[in-house]
Amino acid sequence: MLTAEIPELTLDEAYTIQRASMARRFERGESLVGMKMGLTSRAKMEQMGVHEPIYGHLTSAMTLPDGATIAHGDYCHPRVEPEIAFIMGEDLSGTPTPQEALRAVSGVCGALEIIDSRYKDFKFTLIDVVADNASSTGYVLGTKLKHPATLELGNLGMVMSVNGQVVETGSSAAILEHPARSLAALVKMLNARGEGLKKGQVVLAGGATKAVALKPGDQVTLEVEGLGRVELGVAG
Repeated sequence: MLTAEIPELTLDEAYTIQRASMARRFERGESLVGMKMGLTSRAKMEQMGVHEPIYGHLTSAMTLPDGATIAHGDYCHPRVEPEIAFIMGEDLSGTPTPQEALRAVSGVCGALEIIDSRYKDFKFTLIDVVADNASSTGYVLGTKLKHPATLELGNLGMVMSVNGQVVETGSSAAILEHPARSLAALVKMLNARGEGLKKGQVVLAGGATKAVALKPGDQVTLEVEGLGRVELGVAG
């Protein structure tokens, strides 16, 4: 872990490392397509000793179509989380309320996020995971997009299955009690660095359940109330 070698690393420095890592990806031709939130449950924040979530960057190379199949061997130890995703309808910066943040959203869909970690057995400190882009390595968006005003966004049922067997059930309420609160928190954290969200960007609001380890041959399905199905396959 980074903190084992440099124990004095701060959270701000971890975000600087994250940005430096992203800059190298952009130099290779990837583009920024959005952001993801992590530690969006109160229990997880308490466990990590923080009072706010963390965030990472999403790039064009992380984007997968619904029904895509990934190669397990391309990852260290991939896991998958059920998510709610926002599509930004306009630029957003400053310190918005959740209601104000939601008004900048043009669409909502279900999503699966693939998380992976450079750290053995997913064991890390807060500083380490932030430096590692909050473990984000890929995501799949559902094709059923709805305007947030048409949904009871604060309590959408979510069921994730692997190979036809239910492995996790949850609700969008697990994401900071309402996904819009996660979106507003992200904008405030970006604003502290003089940044914001852009029209068309994707925001993954946070995992609604614990992550599930992926194995070769797995077929993952997420059903989100009102937002349909999202699928991901895993090859060897």
